[in-house]
Amino acid sequence: MTDRVYPSAKPAVNGNGAAANPSFPATKAQLYGATRPTYRPQPHHHRRRSRRRCCCTFCFWLILTVLVVLLLLGIAGTIFYLLYRPHRPTFTVTSLKLSYLNLTSSSTLNSRFDLNVSTTNPNKKILFAYDPTTISILSGDVDVGDGTVPAFEHGRKNTTLLKASILSTGHALQSDQASRLKASMKGKNGFPLKVNLETKVKAKMGSLKTPKVGIRVSCDGIRVTLPAGKKPATASTSDAKCEVDVRFKIWKWTV
Repeated sequence: MTDRVYPSAKPAVNGNGAAANPSFPATKAQLYGATRPTYRPQPHHHRRRSRRRCCCTFCFWLILTVLVVLLLLGIAGTIFYLLYRPHRPTFTVTSLKLSYLNLTSSSTLNSRFDLNVSTTNPNKKILFAYDPTTISILSGDVDVGDGTVPAFEHGRKNTTLLKASILSTGHALQSDQASRLKASMKGKNGFPLKVNLETKVKAKMGSLKTPKVGIRVSCDGIRVTLPAGKKPATASTSDAKCEVDVRFKIWKWTV
């Protein structure tokens, strides 16, 4: 009988004594895994989140603080109004006389006005303290005289008469200003004038004093004719109306 030869279970050994590994083609999964980048988990940005939370918290408290301050100011203003019932002072031009107004060929202006202005404080519990008041008289946009009134205190429920001499001496005008003023002076019914007063005032309520605020008084509706001879000409002030504007200064701006 012939002997059967069975293959050996031991792997083939190469000449160096190492087992030979059979070579098989790589599968698709192996190829995909070789080209795929290694996954590395990204760190969480805790710092950015903490900064956002800090900013949101700061904005929240800032807005809340502003709202609380505005609420307290509103309550304080309401209490102040109910206690004192404040009203603005009123101003009225009671008399204006023109002694002379001369405009030379070289556009030099000389003039004199005598002005009376009455001011009334309608408040029962508030006293006004005025700084020196500057007064200017204009014809159109041309300044024809300036003057001042000394500082004074305006008592409660009181009417005070302010008197001032408004002068212009050797005031040089622009050629176009001189032309407009000459044309205005030729009117049959006189030429229009405007009186401006500017000052600062603070209110006193017992021991309580407010900061000074600026006020501007503008009086329109005044007409005057040139004087005949040496007698001053009296202006018509029956239609004059004065408006009082309170002016607050915030840093560089006045509102």
